[in-house]
Amino acid sequence: MLRFFEKIGEDFLYYLNQAGRMGIFLFSSLIAIFKPPHKISQIIKQIYVIGTLSIFVIIFTGTFTGMVLGLQGYNTLRKFGAVGLLGSAVALGLIRELGPVLTALMVTGRAGSAVCAEIGIMRNSEQIDALDCMAIDPIKYIVSPKFIAGIISLPLLTAIFDVVGIGGGYIIGVGLLGANKGAYFTSMYKDVAFDDIYMGIVKSLCFGVLIIWICAAKGYFMHLERNGGFGAEGVSRVTTNAVVMSSIAILLFDYFLTSVLL
Repeated sequence: MLRFFEKIGEDFLYYLNQAGRMGIFLFSSLIAIFKPPHKISQIIKQIYVIGTLSIFVIIFTGTFTGMVLGLQGYNTLRKFGAVGLLGSAVALGLIRELGPVLTALMVTGRAGSAVCAEIGIMRNSEQIDALDCMAIDPIKYIVSPKFIAGIISLPLLTAIFDVVGIGGGYIIGVGLLGANKGAYFTSMYKDVAFDDIYMGIVKSLCFGVLIIWICAAKGYFMHLERNGGFGAEGVSRVTTNAVVMSSIAILLFDYFLTSVLL
């Protein structure tokens, strides 16, 4: 019985310490974003890695998501004689919810894992310790360009997802199933308001911060993780944990932001 309570106390202290460490890391990273000088070349490189290299998977996912929405929306609205609202149904579903969430999940799997593995390998090979020895702030040098790139890239990728998703819904709803072309775009124009677009932008910005924060922190503190440690196996475990934790955080914050912004 004593061992049971000892284990509970040990877990509580571990997760409390981890939460404090993650919070301090986020605060330090956000402060570093506003501290000059900025290496523009590093920021551009990270935008390419996080944003540009994710465009293909975003276009592919967005197109088929829109096609599914067009198919399901048409068959549902047809039962109520409201096929003319298909455009607004597809657009609102993408702009307010599916666009930001699925974009963030795709970027987490493609770029977030790479961010965690890269920083984890730097920690594993003592490159971060070498920066400390040279009086170079590792967070400013390594993490802040990734934060800036994530904040810039996620809203742009979400916009691409939304546009191609609406196009996918048009292909299925209008091109394949025969919905009225004019009604598709007219309902979209009438029902999509600035508040809907604003919600999507806010969500994408928050998800960009979440992804880089969790994935970078997991790699940065991999030697302090309970299931981390050093070596290739440690990097793989920490990277897996970072992707899972980021995905869960995205879904939790999606509900929270929706409840606040609605």
